[in-house]
Amino acid sequence: MWKIFLGFVVFAAVALFVLKKAGGDIDMGGEKHGIETSTPAEPAASAASAAPTASAASS
Repeated sequence: MWKIFLGFVVFAAVALFVLKKAGGDIDMGGEKHGIETSTPAEPAASAASAAPTASAASS
């Protein structure tokens, strides 16, 4: 029984090593939901700055 467990551990370690060396995009962080962005959204900032000028022009 211990041989099966040892074989699994060795196989898993070799598989992870090969995948990481091959340049695979591996994310061990679990499931991700939604859209991930690395930079803040620029259109939202420009829309927020344009809103006060539009309301000031209408008064």
